[in-house]
Amino acid sequence: MVTPADFIVENAKVFTSNKDMPQAEAVAVRGNRIVFVGMNEGANVFKDGNTRVMDGMGRTVTPGFIDSHFHLLWGSISMGGAQVYDVKNLDDVRKVLLTFESENKTADWVDGRGVKYDIIHNRHELDAIIADKPIYINAYDGHTSWANTKALEMAGILQPGKEAEGNGVIVRDESGFAIGELRETAMRLVSDLIPEPGEARKRELLKMTMARMNACGVTSVHNMNGDMEELMTYAAVEDAGEMTVRVYEPYHVKPETTEDMLKEAAEMAQVRGEFVRGGAAKFFMDGVWESYTALTVEPYADNPDAKPEGIYSLEHFTRMAALCDKMGLQIFVHCCGDGAVRRTLDGYEAVQKSNGKRDSRHRIEHIEVIHPSDIPRFKQLGVLPSMQTSHSPFSLKEGDVWPTRVGTGRWHLSFAWREILNAGNQIAFGSDWPVAPFDPMINLHVGLNREKWDDSNPSQNLTLEELIIGYTRDAAYAEFMENEKGQLREGYLADLVLFSHDLFALDPKNIMEAKPVMTMVNGKIAFEA
Repeated sequence: MVTPADFIVENAKVFTSNKDMPQAEAVAVRGNRIVFVGMNEGANVFKDGNTRVMDGMGRTVTPGFIDSHFHLLWGSISMGGAQVYDVKNLDDVRKVLLTFESENKTADWVDGRGVKYDIIHNRHELDAIIADKPIYINAYDGHTSWANTKALEMAGILQPGKEAEGNGVIVRDESGFAIGELRETAMRLVSDLIPEPGEARKRELLKMTMARMNACGVTSVHNMNGDMEELMTYAAVEDAGEMTVRVYEPYHVKPETTEDMLKEAAEMAQVRGEFVRGGAAKFFMDGVWESYTALTVEPYADNPDAKPEGIYSLEHFTRMAALCDKMGLQIFVHCCGDGAVRRTLDGYEAVQKSNGKRDSRHRIEHIEVIHPSDIPRFKQLGVLPSMQTSHSPFSLKEGDVWPTRVGTGRWHLSFAWREILNAGNQIAFGSDWPVAPFDPMINLHVGLNREKWDDSNPSQNLTLEELIIGYTRDAAYAEFMENEKGQLREGYLADLVLFSHDLFALDPKNIMEAKPVMTMVNGKIAFEA
């Protein structure tokens, strides 16, 4: 006799991400596992009076979306600050900051997140808004910030003399005074002064963010900044039964990290909860194109004098990566420039030669530009690409500075999803939230519909099937969880999403009309419209 299911969705267009059974009509769940995937008739034997049956009405069901590049706690904390993602000009910044100040009168700082480049230019513009409190505004990509005079004075960097370590830049005027723009590690000279919220507030913001993620169909993330303290914050929320997103947390390896400090990464790898686990290491090889800190093969198109050296030399990266690899850790490396991609591939190749080849599934994150000769090396070395479609300017009409920095000569291999996929790679997709929105429908829209910047460029757009597989099955593979999640198949974790439409019947240009109406995580409904 068949044990009844707790939940069944039937009469649906089930996209399983399982290549052995791509389509189905019904999914049955018992506990936290899927017990049946198939036709409606086959699901009937799993029904009894206690089974909740949901009519899919011909709408799409997919596995839960796995966002392969995320900053969960950092992004959640930033939600407690002023939100300047949508501002168009300095007047908009003024309105948001003054509103934030009036609603947070006891806050010592006015800190914000999400501004685009070329909106704030110097400290004087911020002083004209608020001068008696320190202001700190982080760019949407997290690689540049702007501060007012008060904040710069508190950090002791307004006047000449003190500079940032590593690849940080305090932009100064001809007299040596800081103009208010801080790049890369220079940001920490100010941001480290801002008091962190207490644990209770952190958990409140975290739960609020996870609820919003569930409403968008996100059920798992690969977190991209972390340490044991952050991992324990997630573990505490899991212990309280309040986690609704699965988190894979790496240890952030910094240029100053020593071999002895990597013991923390090994300790994190021992954490294996149902929702929270460690087992990886994260490096930054370069910065971003927008602030002239991406490591390039050829010079910047609009500033040939900009010659960033990268955050790690090849020798330094290879040495630290080899230690991580020997510990059995998976490695993620932030690489926006084609020079950073090449240096990281060179390092991975050297690590294979010294440690021997294994199923490491080391990754390169972002890959905003790639040199054609490096595309086949991913497959040759077993390195996985992890990319975020909404990082790409959708069209030149947006006026984004990115295409200008890169130059027309590199446009054909900018955000080269199609080229990389066609080379036999499995791309893990994600958002890089809070750098870009975590709503998968936005990221699907860009991946489907991005406009060519020049008619001579090849189209890098992908199909809906390819994008969903990259957000589910291939994303699970990219974290060694392909036998547990990322597909709708019997025995797998019950993480799934029911949408408001049949996604595959929509015109691709209208994909954002569809929204999740139900998200299940670990067999429990985490969101229902």
